[in-house]
Amino acid sequence: MDIGDDGDKAQRAIQSVEVGGRLLLALGANPGPMTLKDLAAEAGLPASRAHPYLVSFGRLGLVQQDADSGRYGLGPAALQLGLTALRQCDPVKAAVPVAEALAAQTGQAVAVAVWGNFGPTVIRMIDARQPLHVAMRAGTVMSMFGTATGRAFAAVLTPERLADALAGVALGNEGGVTTAQAPDAELASARDEFNRHGCTRAVGRPIPGVNAFSAPVFDHDGEPAAVLTLLGHQDHVPSAWTSPMALAVKRAAGEVSARLGWRA
Repeated sequence: MDIGDDGDKAQRAIQSVEVGGRLLLALGANPGPMTLKDLAAEAGLPASRAHPYLVSFGRLGLVQQDADSGRYGLGPAALQLGLTALRQCDPVKAAVPVAEALAAQTGQAVAVAVWGNFGPTVIRMIDARQPLHVAMRAGTVMSMFGTATGRAFAAVLTPERLADALAGVALGNEGGVTTAQAPDAELASARDEFNRHGCTRAVGRPIPGVNAFSAPVFDHDGEPAAVLTLLGHQDHVPSAWTSPMALAVKRAAGEVSARLGWRA
């Protein structure tokens, strides 16, 4: 049988691998071992068809069966694959393609920020479709409480990590604010925003007429790995929490988090 050109090669798939893979995905989506009946049903297979796959996966160490209960769980080889995947996972590499897609979809500017030595730091800036005059570029350090990006970090960092991280970092719009001067009300407000809406926002600040929504990205341990920020002129980025722009940035951050292994 001829394979054909490179385009055909890219499209070829082995159906039996995909079928068996559904069993592994079902095991990975459940918190504990499963009976053959439940596992087969989760994967959309009859038990008689699922069993031979489980035998083969067992020989590879991807699946193991409890001798007493007969239930199936992921095996040591699956654990090794997961650990290797985590070591190979780069939050920035995971976030940038999603950020670029978000910018293309909405036409607005999108920034990817990480926590750097001096606080929330932009590492990738994707320009809006229409010119937007903002002083944000790779390397820009954002105000902790004066920007949506900084507020998103403040909302999800643990108190211990926040106290350590904020030493010497500017917190307000004017800068020069020390940790001891950090307004508790601002921190409480940022956390309340995130708890209520799943993101933070900045309306007309620090740039008048420009609104922004930010959503944190979590790694497999639930630690904040990055923040995605969508910003644009108030005519294109309404300040409502239920606006399409707010929902879009939350979906994008959730997608990146899922790629990093986070389960809400």
